[in-house]
Amino acid sequence: MAEAQIVGWAHSVFGKSAAADTAALMAEVTGPALEHAGIGAEDVDGVFVGVFNNGFSDQDFQASLVAMGHDGLRHAPATRYENACATGSAALNGAMDFIAAGRGRIALVVGAEKMTATPGAEVGDILLGCSWRAEEGDTPGGFAGIFGRIAQGYFQQYGDRSEALARIAAKNHANGVENPYAHLRKDLGFEACNVVTDRNPYVAAPLRRTDCSLVSDGAAALVLADEETAKSMRRAIAVRARAHVNDILAMSRRDVLAFEGPKRAWAKALEQGGVTLDDLSLVETHDCFTIAELLEYEAMGLAAPGQGHRVIEEGVTLKGGRLPVNPSGGLKSKGHPIGATGVSMHVMAAMQLMGEAGGMQVPDARLAGVFNMGGAAVTSYVSLLERVG
Repeated sequence: MAEAQIVGWAHSVFGKSAAADTAALMAEVTGPALEHAGIGAEDVDGVFVGVFNNGFSDQDFQASLVAMGHDGLRHAPATRYENACATGSAALNGAMDFIAAGRGRIALVVGAEKMTATPGAEVGDILLGCSWRAEEGDTPGGFAGIFGRIAQGYFQQYGDRSEALARIAAKNHANGVENPYAHLRKDLGFEACNVVTDRNPYVAAPLRRTDCSLVSDGAAALVLADEETAKSMRRAIAVRARAHVNDILAMSRRDVLAFEGPKRAWAKALEQGGVTLDDLSLVETHDCFTIAELLEYEAMGLAAPGQGHRVIEEGVTLKGGRLPVNPSGGLKSKGHPIGATGVSMHVMAAMQLMGEAGGMQVPDARLAGVFNMGGAAVTSYVSLLERVG
């Protein structure tokens, strides 16, 4: 079985977009991604679409909307994927399986979400669909409240780590200044992230506004090809390993602080790739909330349980550190348009490996890890990417 390779991509600017809907957002990246790969729409054997929706738009049947913005794709088979905040990675994995199975040579993956047109309270409720509503549906603060509960539990068990969370937020906002696609390109500084003020209030205590990712619009696209086809392409990024692990949706039925799903996904991918964390040049990880990135340090093996704060305090994950994490600015700075996020993370990693990341560039990047999570560590995807062309 031959894994697909990434041969082209495109990325919209994340933020409050003038685009009316996901159809318009997808149109912004579809043509440019094909052009970046050096192919035409007629070369695409399958289209894989990631859109969460769940109430953000009355228009559904999202797989059909790619062709609405690009007539050349009208007859290409298209399928829509949804897997909470890991929706984009689900679509990407579907496309990789399609190529690995020999059903096509070239696949187009498009992830998109239009969120800012929805009132804030409704956004919070829509995102609660990523939790077990029977038990967690009345959580104050919406989905932020879910991670607020996680942060409360972590602090109770290991001590108040608000300062570490502020350092993660400050790191990611500093990195995002260099990302031309980021929603918020502003270095907020550690001091501003480490206080509770009118500008930085509690959203779901102990999480402050600066601990929460942004509600954004945006789209990203990837073009994949089989190995033989990729040999003739302008650029190629191989998937050295990939893993997908799920866990129980209800938090009452597991130790959510253990982040067991992410831990298992990282272990599987590293074993499959025959590498360790020391071999990685960078990681793009799912910092939907700063407590998530802290727990992900522990899940990937950078620190023992309860010791994630030491990773950021010692500068390990800074851009110039031993393992830069989120040199793109992550979801914290770049934004988090749900369906686009997983695709975006892989675009960011591919740019690094091709030396095309501009001010975000990590010197001599050779192997990149990507971690995308749906829900509160319910579905976890890890990819290990390396340049081959």
